Formats: sequence, C-alpha cells, structure tokens
Amino acid sequence: MSTLRYVPRVIAEVPVNAFQSAEEAWFWFVRCQQVRCEGAQLGGGGAFARPCDPDDIYRAIIGLHQRGIVGGTHLTVLGTFGLIGRPPDARCADEATAARLWAEALDRLSTILRAKGIVA
Repeated sequence: MSTLRYVPRVIAEVPVNAFQSAEEAWFWFVRCQQVRCEGAQLGGGGAFARPCDPDDIYRAIIGLHQRGIVGGTHLTVLGTFGLIGRPPDARCADEATAARLWAEALDRLSTILRAKGIVA
C-alpha cells in the first residue's frame, strides 16, 4: 500500500519578467541592496517575479572582476551611479570617463546575464 504525501499546490503562478537591459538589472540590484541595508527581507509577493535573486547579479559582476574583465574603476563607477540612480552623462565633461567605464562594465555584464536568462 502506498503512502500518501502532502504536496502543496500553487494557487497562482506569478509571471516572471526578464530585465530589458543590464542597466535595468543593475539599478534593481542596487535598490535591493539599499533595502536590505535598511533591514528589509526580500521575498516574493509582487505582481511579477524577477528571473534571479540580487545575489546572482552580484556574483556575476564579482566574477567578472576576479577574472580581470572588469576593473576596480568600473566597480566604483557602477556603485557610485547606481546609488545616485542614474547613468553617467557622456555629454558632461566631468562624467565622460565614467560614462565610458559604465558602458564597458554593463556591456560585459550583459553577456553573462543574457546567458543566464536574466536579461532578455
């Protein structure tokens, strides 16, 4: 005689939305980190789900850094402008170098995120 097992049923599946770009994924990651630092615990419960955890994006960029594909200056620019909430403006003389580094870092990150299905 077989034993019955309890398996919870999913009432409604939440649709998963991939990010449109690595930049969108990066800003989402930074916002998640800010919320974590304020003491919140991340969990589901939204209108849609993301195809990854914030830690997946962190591991991707740190992996690029450890392999020497992305340098420390790239990480500084990503962190600085991620916290500001906008990309650097290449038209501004003060941000021209930062804009170049930003584009390079996100280009390299998007390759990894596309391969994992995080970016559409």
